[in-house]
Amino acid sequence: MAVSYNKLWKLLIDKGMTKTELRLATDMSTTTLARLGKNETVSMDVMLRICKVLDCKFDDIVDLTSESDA
Repeated sequence: MAVSYNKLWKLLIDKGMTKTELRLATDMSTTTLARLGKNETVSMDVMLRICKVLDCKFDDIVDLTSESDA
């Protein structure tokens, strides 16, 4: 399985929030933000903090796809 965070980036645009603002609000490292940008996996803790800050559900920010779709 592969992950895609395209929904997250669209949600940030809709909420008028930058990636840096999200990083600061969730207390995530720049490395973790870079991993999100590369559609790499991150810890569930980070995902839960993002959901809390953005007031959304997990499936509002991530899609799971088969490796061949990635």
